[in-house]
Amino acid sequence: MDLYKYIKIDEDSRIPKYQQIVDSIIDNISRGNLKIDQKIPSINRFSEDFYLSRDTVEKAYSILKERNIISAIRGKGYYVSRTKLIKKINILFLINKLSWYKMEIYYSFINSMGPNSYTDLHIYHCDESLFLNLLNKHKKAYDYYVIMPHFKTKDHEHISTTIPVSKALIKIPKDKLIILGNKKTPIKNNIITVYEDYENDIYNALKDGFSKISKYKKIVLVYPKKTVFPYPKQITHGFMKFCVDHQLDFDIIDKVYDDMVLKDGDLFITIEEDDLVNLMEQTRDKEFILGTDIGIISYNDTPLKALLGITVISADFKAMGEKTSYMILNGERGEYKVPFNFIDRNSL
Repeated sequence: MDLYKYIKIDEDSRIPKYQQIVDSIIDNISRGNLKIDQKIPSINRFSEDFYLSRDTVEKAYSILKERNIISAIRGKGYYVSRTKLIKKINILFLINKLSWYKMEIYYSFINSMGPNSYTDLHIYHCDESLFLNLLNKHKKAYDYYVIMPHFKTKDHEHISTTIPVSKALIKIPKDKLIILGNKKTPIKNNIITVYEDYENDIYNALKDGFSKISKYKKIVLVYPKKTVFPYPKQITHGFMKFCVDHQLDFDIIDKVYDDMVLKDGDLFITIEEDDLVNLMEQTRDKEFILGTDIGIISYNDTPLKALLGITVISADFKAMGEKTSYMILNGERGEYKVPFNFIDRNSL
């Protein structure tokens, strides 16, 4: 087998022999000496030909299997299974849902990581079981695990983590774990955490827009209580604190209802896109002037909101992805709070 021409085991090296096997196979794949789906020697054959113990070869093959670099087919042997990840930083990227701003984080991240990385994206839909299955399936196969921890209770309320999730996160080596978006996890020290501070973010952003917000008679936060993808309760806490501190009349409702009673001087803060669209349609149909009679602020910016002139309060999602990749590439640890901004447009 051609592989034997390339594998080198240095008896005098301080590197364990099993690691030398792992490194040699990876190096030969990266050089093109081994191709995807190509068969490699059995454990017994490798052990005999290189005068190594069976345990040494078995340990090397186990590591290669865990990293999905080789696979075992019963009755046939071992085969190269994943060449595209070799010699690259391999990353598992777990997000709770698909949305424009989640994908902006992801694309910003992979663009900043550059060509010498490979990132697998998986969505777990705020579901604990699906998250744990994905993590268990891919354990030990990646160099880094980038995780956005957002889950839901049986009552469809937001929760940052659960006991089983926390136990799973603790098992990930700290130098491989990155917490993104939500830092309320049991792991605090010596990891990368790039996060939003939901309560203080909305408070400070609304404070920045107070000169315009204060002209409205009532501030209404549309916070969905029962939704497939629940939002952190801290958003409501920051909103209420802002209104109380600035002596503003306020209300919190769970959705924009059809044919809702709109009053001149109302300001709405919407979180979900459906509520924003419904509110804008009703404002138009009832001939209110947006930004004069009725005000709208939307949570989380998108290109469409910018095009339509919708005022937003939003995290800098591009910066979130860029900062995460920067910390990985430069070996940094610690916490970084993502900028959260008030962006004034025509709807306020």
